[in-house]
Amino acid sequence: MKLTKYFAVAALVAATPAMAQMQLSIATGGTGGVYYPMGGGLAEVINNNVEGYSATAEVTGASVENMGLIATGDADLAIGLADTVQQAYSGTGRFEGQELPMIRAVGSLYANMVQIVTLADSDIETIDDLKGKRVSVGAPGSGTEVNAKTLLEANGISFDDFNAQRLNFNETADALNNGDIDAGFWSVGAPTSSILNLATTNSIRMIGLSDEQVEAAKAADPVFASLSLAGGVYDGVDEAVSTLGVPNVLVVSSEMDDDTVYMITKAMYENIADMQAVHPAANETTVEFSMNATPVPLHPGALRYYEEAGATIPDKLRP
Repeated sequence: MKLTKYFAVAALVAATPAMAQMQLSIATGGTGGVYYPMGGGLAEVINNNVEGYSATAEVTGASVENMGLIATGDADLAIGLADTVQQAYSGTGRFEGQELPMIRAVGSLYANMVQIVTLADSDIETIDDLKGKRVSVGAPGSGTEVNAKTLLEANGISFDDFNAQRLNFNETADALNNGDIDAGFWSVGAPTSSILNLATTNSIRMIGLSDEQVEAAKAADPVFASLSLAGGVYDGVDEAVSTLGVPNVLVVSSEMDDDTVYMITKAMYENIADMQAVHPAANETTVEFSMNATPVPLHPGALRYYEEAGATIPDKLRP
């Protein structure tokens, strides 16, 4: 829904029977990741618990595209990686010269893990071995592409060092399955369906990061956090794998009215079990996680909920 139409629609709703529903669009990602089911779960929570609103999860190119959709008003809510959200808000990185100061947070949902996958019989053991190979670095404009670029460049590797292909999660899995690429990046909650499906038809291996590689990436982007992918999450990956993680943030425009954001925030936390039933990543969706992981100021409507919930709110999260 265009933000230029937002207040006109709001006025129309106020002047028409209560059965009228304001439509909300939630920008997510590809169907093979976690954003789409998380967005679908949130849409159901809104539909069932926020009177007068109807929400739909939309398939998109994920984080970078989603920030643009919020800025133009073509989405009402959106999910994005914390580093991408921070770059959009501050006009840095992929958003150099294109600052989007209207970006506001509702809260943080869960952490993505950078998951680098190859087939078990591959000769790729470390990220240095990607040189000269065919590598999917994520869909164009996705947070996966941003994370892959930051991680690799922090460790002296450029996209020019290999045949970079920009494929979404399902396309990356299919390309590995078909032998069209040698490795692929995912920046997504674990487990994710596209890797789960790949691991049922192929023997896969996760490419872990050394302590030095992790520290180099964290120095390049402080949003990164050290994480470990537990053994047994995917078939054939029995040992824990050292990697990086980035929080995922639910955002809206500063132009969305306070009451709407307050009702959405309240409904999400008070019905989080419904989202957990859709995807286990929602187990991480807590007030505490939002206070610790959110990189940009909160929308005043979300802030009102957190204050009512008794949260300790960092100064940087106040608009």
